[in-house]
Amino acid sequence: MRLIALFAALCLFTGIVWAQGKSDKVFHAVITDAQGTETEVKNLVFYWEQKVDETHVALHEMRHVPVKRGAATINVKFEDIKQIETKPGVDKDHTLFVITLHKGKTGEFPLAIGGQFKGESDFGEVLLPVSSLKKIVFK
Repeated sequence: MRLIALFAALCLFTGIVWAQGKSDKVFHAVITDAQGTETEVKNLVFYWEQKVDETHVALHEMRHVPVKRGAATINVKFEDIKQIETKPGVDKDHTLFVITLHKGKTGEFPLAIGGQFKGESDFGEVLLPVSSLKKIVFK
């Protein structure tokens, strides 16, 4: 317990701050769902819940998309993505992402973790499950 308090004090007095820098960048996007409805979303994050035990769930909000490439998991940062288009995977539970980077490269990947995109619209909080997405264009 003392070690944790000492570490916290060191962080406080040395100016180390967790979760600052590039990860605090706010991302905006226009998301088109499977029905063709476009929604402008501010402060976009990839959101998923992890069941820790019978009574606890850990909530995760990330500014990257975890995708699979063979055995590897690649975390594609929002800041590198120009757009994401979706297409059906091998079965209905596995959506494929066609990711286009600002650099012009394009790749097709299955999502590594089931989740949804979350952010703010002019009318309130938006939750969009991956299965209901057609396209995300980052601004």
